[in-house]
Amino acid sequence: MTDTDREHGWFTASDGTKIHYLRAGDAGSWVVLIHGYTGSAEGNWFLNGIAPALAANHKVVAIDCRNHGQSDKPQPGGPGRAKDVIELMNHLEIARAHIHGYSMGGMITSRLLGFIPERIITATFGGSGVMEFEDEFIGATPADSDGVDPDEAKVSRGLRISFAMNNGKTREEAEAIADTPREPMVVSEEAIRKAAAGVELRKVDFPVLAINGEYDRPFAKTHRLWRELDDFTSVVLPGKSHLTAIVAGYMPAEYLSATLRFIDGNDEP
Repeated sequence: MTDTDREHGWFTASDGTKIHYLRAGDAGSWVVLIHGYTGSAEGNWFLNGIAPALAANHKVVAIDCRNHGQSDKPQPGGPGRAKDVIELMNHLEIARAHIHGYSMGGMITSRLLGFIPERIITATFGGSGVMEFEDEFIGATPADSDGVDPDEAKVSRGLRISFAMNNGKTREEAEAIADTPREPMVVSEEAIRKAAAGVELRKVDFPVLAINGEYDRPFAKTHRLWRELDDFTSVVLPGKSHLTAIVAGYMPAEYLSATLRFIDGNDEP
């Protein structure tokens, strides 16, 4: 798919932030794609072929979350937000859609399950899921592999460079940032449990899919989904980590085939 096969669009969010998105496809149900942290609509969904493949039978829109891609960056280095996705759907007059979020996009998807369940046909968590928050179930979660795809570090460095340059850094500055060890993000257990407790999975009445790399804690991310959802499918990608599961050139064919199989198999008439 070339740039002429997609449409660039912008809208202004309710707080004045200008949001960029990419559209492709002109028939079928809508698919809304939400990228991961430091990613973009182009990198997360078009370069790896996911959006072009979906556009063969669907209308596809991929958002550049605020602080990412070509969208405004009111908080450089900050996250996206669920409200922007809802406002994008309103802007394009999307009544119902398949929602597919990767990593940060998966966290946004979990919020949408509570905010707009009536507007979701299916939901897909890529590189993500919904964590357990009760001790009795955390203890029952099967152990995940502690392996790492050897290509993960190389992919991570490349994405950090791109993200820094997209936020105004020179190539030299971006490489220096990428080569500086990151401080681990510390989130309190209380905050994690509060966020997880806010996701009411038992009220979800549509199909849900999770796609995670073998080395990306797939059991921890999906154990609660297995327990609480009536219609849940999990796909584990052998030998893949968080980034190599989705980045172009590393993403296995099963990611795309599982996505197409799930969306087409659960589409509205």
